[in-house]
Amino acid sequence: MADIRPFFGVRPEESIVAEVACKPYDVLNSAEAREEVKDNQNSFLHVIKSEVDLSEDVDIHSQQVYDKARENFMNFMSKGVLKKETKPCYYLYQQIMDGRKQTGLISCSSIEDYEKDIIKKHEYTRPVKEQDRINHVKTSGIHSGPVFLTYKDVDEIDALVERIKGEKAPIYDFHAEHGIQHTLWIVDNDGDINKFTELFASRVECTYIADGHHRAASAYKVGKALRDENNGHEGNEEYNYFLSVLFPAKQLHIIDYNRVVKDLNGLSEESFIEAVALKFDIAAHEGPYSPEGLHHLGMYLGGQWYHLCAKEGTYNDNDPIGVLDVTILQDNLLTPVLDIDDPRTNERIDFVGGIRGLKELEKRVDSGEMAVAFSLFPVSLKQLMDISDSGNVMPPKSTWFEPKLKSGLVVHELQ
Repeated sequence: MADIRPFFGVRPEESIVAEVACKPYDVLNSAEAREEVKDNQNSFLHVIKSEVDLSEDVDIHSQQVYDKARENFMNFMSKGVLKKETKPCYYLYQQIMDGRKQTGLISCSSIEDYEKDIIKKHEYTRPVKEQDRINHVKTSGIHSGPVFLTYKDVDEIDALVERIKGEKAPIYDFHAEHGIQHTLWIVDNDGDINKFTELFASRVECTYIADGHHRAASAYKVGKALRDENNGHEGNEEYNYFLSVLFPAKQLHIIDYNRVVKDLNGLSEESFIEAVALKFDIAAHEGPYSPEGLHHLGMYLGGQWYHLCAKEGTYNDNDPIGVLDVTILQDNLLTPVLDIDDPRTNERIDFVGGIRGLKELEKRVDSGEMAVAFSLFPVSLKQLMDISDSGNVMPPKSTWFEPKLKSGLVVHELQ
């Protein structure tokens, strides 16, 4: 069963929360982060993308960057930009995007649950990204961004969440980019705290990582190392838990996660289309094509959109992995035709979240940066859970959740 607990949250002063809260570290590159902080000294990007305060020629994976993250965090604490709770609490975090609402519980989840697969995974991590987060956590001493977890719906948890939202005033309520509303309630009543802990311990058999595999893996590895180094380890130390937000599955929405490839592996456009036609029914499409169902894909090549439909025999509907369109694309085009065998490490492929729209795919190809783009039908949450339950993993970059969780709203210290 799920082991969660409240914690001494570190969070922004109420009057400047909209300045502090920022996008996650992994949806911005360094140049974009520098632009975001240009007129905002309170942005939490100074902690999670601390290279913004160093020379542009500094390696973003150097120790200097991690040291700067720690320095900036401590400066935020000393200046009162961030403050620490006087008791362990939970928080309710609500987001509203395009009229759709989701409310999660900000808590600390157990690294032991991660180790025992009570926290289920659906992706492999990339070693470089994982080591980056390990170094950031070790040096900064904090879990700066939450792991996005989901769980199968429990009516009693839903009722408790709604009661607290109805009875208490939020501590934060603001709008950010894309018009998304972010609202936070503090859960500091001992009865409510205990009830949440008990409900997850008795009613939630497991949780699933929706987003944040690298954050979770790094938190586990840092926590395990600190556990092994501590001769007086008791099990209740802060490093045994990591920052998470738990959302009921029925409230979540997965959008498409698309692909762009730099070159056609030496093929002409005509030869490439011939290779595509061996595995897919292909037809030119007027304007961008957004797939409307499984086994239908879009392709943008040479200024033209195409509708691809996977042919019988190119997929396996009885295999939870083989049925996915990301698998169909990988097995029938990316690997055999374009020679991209491991999309986790191959530098000829990139991934574009659906929030950026199909125009972003056109832009990447029309600019000459990429040769071809593919639009995909989103994976369902049921598919994600089925694959996680089976002990399998999805191809990398299979899911994109929106809205993204803000970083800097609540931070967890390891000590």
